[in-house]
Amino acid sequence: MVTRAEKKQHKKRRKWPLWVGGIILAIILLAGGYGLYVWNQVGATVETMHNPLDRDPEREKEVENLFKEKDSINVLLLGVDERSGDKGRSDTMILMSINPKTDSMIMLSIPRDTYVNIPDRGMDKINHAYAFGGTELSVQTVEEAFDLPVHAYARVNMEGFQQGIDALGGVTVTNSTAFSSGGDNFQEGQITLNGEEALSYIRMRKEDPRGDMGRNERQRDVITAAMNEAASFSSITKVGEILTILGDNVQTDLDMKRLTTIFNNYAGARKNVTTMEISGSGQTIGNIWYYIVPDSEFSRITTEINDHMNAN
Repeated sequence: MVTRAEKKQHKKRRKWPLWVGGIILAIILLAGGYGLYVWNQVGATVETMHNPLDRDPEREKEVENLFKEKDSINVLLLGVDERSGDKGRSDTMILMSINPKTDSMIMLSIPRDTYVNIPDRGMDKINHAYAFGGTELSVQTVEEAFDLPVHAYARVNMEGFQQGIDALGGVTVTNSTAFSSGGDNFQEGQITLNGEEALSYIRMRKEDPRGDMGRNERQRDVITAAMNEAASFSSITKVGEILTILGDNVQTDLDMKRLTTIFNNYAGARKNVTTMEISGSGQTIGNIWYYIVPDSEFSRITTEINDHMNAN
């Protein structure tokens, strides 16, 4: 039987995250007497991070209008493990759908082993899209697999994610299952994590009875906690350190204007977050394990996110 993903192979191509923007906005608000100096530092960092996608002019105009009209946007978060001499793979993929009219957000974790069509590459694990074609191909693969537009992206080096958590002073989450990972012990209940612990916490999956699903839930929890910490960030003394971390480890197609727009008009959504998981099953094909998602599940996700985007 031909799957939904395989049908899409011949379709014509369509040409971090909130906590990052939260830090930048907080720095601007905290600037006080440093005003122009800090503003110039922030602007230089955003310029370093800015790496726009190769969109056709019509698509870019469409995205610009969404921000101007304060409409719903979808942001793809890519957490990437970069290795020396290797482009690496996207260890974390989360699609965030943000509706400023309802002040609500959906966070969809995409299991990295999900079996999808990667344009011009065929059926493979979705996280291989980054290794094959970087952010551009990752965005295109997600758009085609879920039949949803991606309006912005943020790619974060996981080493930088660790440094960012430390700069924020750590994050507090509620852990549902006690476990040990990477030399760290995580007790059940409310725990506070530094950067190294947070990275170890979100990477563990072998001891989790839910496997990748449990891992994805921990990723969402840490990112949500980081967004909340960024929203209340109050240390002007760490401006230089944080800007260096961001500039060295983050790439995004959000420029200064759009980052400011997100935090003027979209920030309220972080207080009303709904998480989504993808139901599927493991299957070995050619001696390789994949996460197989039925067409009906892809359709369910597409419908729910579209309904969320169109809600008033």
